[in-house]
Amino acid sequence: MVEAGVTGRLWQRRGDASRGAILAVALLAAAPAGAATLSFEAPGADKALLSALKAASLLESTQANKDAKAQDLFAAARADYRRLVGALYDAGYFAPVIHILVDGKEAAGIAPLDAPAKIGAIRVTVAKGPLFTFGTAKIGPLAPNTVLPKAFRAGETAKSGAIQAAVDAALLAWRKAGHAKATVSGQKVIADARTHRLSVDISVLPGPAVMLGQLEITGASQVRRKRIEAIAGFPAGTPYTPKKLQDVANRLRRTGAFASVALTEADTLGPGDRMNVTAAVVDQKKRRIGFGAAISSSEGASLSAFWLHRNLFGGAERFKLSGEIDGIGSQAGGRSYTLSARLDRPATFNADTSLYVMGELQRKNLTDYNANIMTLGTGLSRMVNDRLTLSYGVGFDRERVTDASGTYSYKDATLPLQAVYDSRDNALNARKGVYLDAGVMPFKGFGGTGTGAKLTFDARAYKALGSRIVLAGRIQGGSILGSALAATPRDYLFYSGGGGTVRGQPYQSLGVYGLPGGVRSGGRSFLGLSGEVRAQLKGPFGLVAFYDAGYVGEGSLGGKGAWQAGAGLGLRYDTGIGPIRLDVGAPVSGHTGKGIQLYIGIGQAF
Repeated sequence: MVEAGVTGRLWQRRGDASRGAILAVALLAAAPAGAATLSFEAPGADKALLSALKAASLLESTQANKDAKAQDLFAAARADYRRLVGALYDAGYFAPVIHILVDGKEAAGIAPLDAPAKIGAIRVTVAKGPLFTFGTAKIGPLAPNTVLPKAFRAGETAKSGAIQAAVDAALLAWRKAGHAKATVSGQKVIADARTHRLSVDISVLPGPAVMLGQLEITGASQVRRKRIEAIAGFPAGTPYTPKKLQDVANRLRRTGAFASVALTEADTLGPGDRMNVTAAVVDQKKRRIGFGAAISSSEGASLSAFWLHRNLFGGAERFKLSGEIDGIGSQAGGRSYTLSARLDRPATFNADTSLYVMGELQRKNLTDYNANIMTLGTGLSRMVNDRLTLSYGVGFDRERVTDASGTYSYKDATLPLQAVYDSRDNALNARKGVYLDAGVMPFKGFGGTGTGAKLTFDARAYKALGSRIVLAGRIQGGSILGSALAATPRDYLFYSGGGGTVRGQPYQSLGVYGLPGGVRSGGRSFLGLSGEVRAQLKGPFGLVAFYDAGYVGEGSLGGKGAWQAGAGLGLRYDTGIGPIRLDVGAPVSGHTGKGIQLYIGIGQAF
């Protein structure tokens, strides 16, 4: 029977030097390894275990290095005893025999100062021994609602990783219950070589329930100290939970003003079991310039640029100035221009609420009309939790439109309300999760402008099938309530067709027809459906098959309207940040388009 001990994350089997000892090697000089050969044998090991052993071996990586010297190989050989034993313990083998022969001599038996100047051959032989199972698997006391890994049970394969996972789960549960200093107070691990069973008994010391003390900020930040404290929203004097500290770090990171944020818990508790926390912050570069581009065969090219300041007034205020040119070479109208500015101030009223002020000027040259649009707005955005954001504000829009029937002016005050829920794992290339965006914008018209409300929604879902296939679906839509079609600002109305709605159909090709004077306009209702099958090919390349459909109606809930659809294939190239997208689509149904449409951009279509 062999008794083993546990210290933190390191497991060490007691035995002679040839089975687990490791010594530091300090040599002044050594000759190159030359043509040293390495053989690695593990009789009876399956491919997975053999792969794990080789991955753990320093000899494997050192021998592959052409610049490795004899001293490097010898040091790696000495280190490999412990590394290989660790890999075997993690697979459930607690009685292994390992030999590492350096030119026929056991590496562990060679004194460090007698290290060979040259090495011709190294032979590693691993006898894994019998597979062990848990005889007993105990850990406690446990906090309420602790969930231990299923692998840590009597009768299961005795893997050291399962033991460590059980320790982690037990300590995390106590921390979530407010016991920040929970620790392992004792452990007894016995490997019985006769029965091939491992008995584990680990004692946990929860420690006291901890209250949060003070937040101490370090780092030469140009963000004012009081503003950092306001943004962090540190809940001093409340019971400790890891979630509270994670929220503090997330609030600081969300501003974009800091390149790194690290929170460190104090090692010792103060009076009243209070624990101080240190926040180390490093500033991000104040200014940033960015550029973007997209192209479509019908919409033409789009070019965009922005200038960003991350700390405008010393309080982590974020100011962004953006410009965009659309419709370069468009088949549906002429060039359109947008210039916008937005200021965001975090921690307004409370740590989770930001104030925004924005302004935008647009010149639109579209197939149905030309328009000059001015938009002003201000409001608040609140992070309810890591996934849900609510925003509400007030705005003013002024729009001057010219179409085939004349020139019209629209003026209205708005009250935009929006809720966004985002559980995607990656916004640019999601494999799982959902995205929900719902908006309600009541508007009060002046003069001949109607009064009503604009409702919009965008729902997306993603599901991975294995490691290479992802199914993606999208439903989007909207409605104009209360305001007549002719009295509604043209920019509020809905069209279908193009890269954002129905690929394979020309941009804004579906609207409402048969209006007085032969004028076509957008509709008061819209529904869009999209589906994709995304397949990862070899390397960074991926293939996408898609089908899109869109409906535009004259009434708020449909009424007189029409459908169109398109389908096609796409190619993706993963850059690591997000995929470069190339989609080729063609019409499937509807009377709005003919021929092939091409779309190029960055990120998935949705």
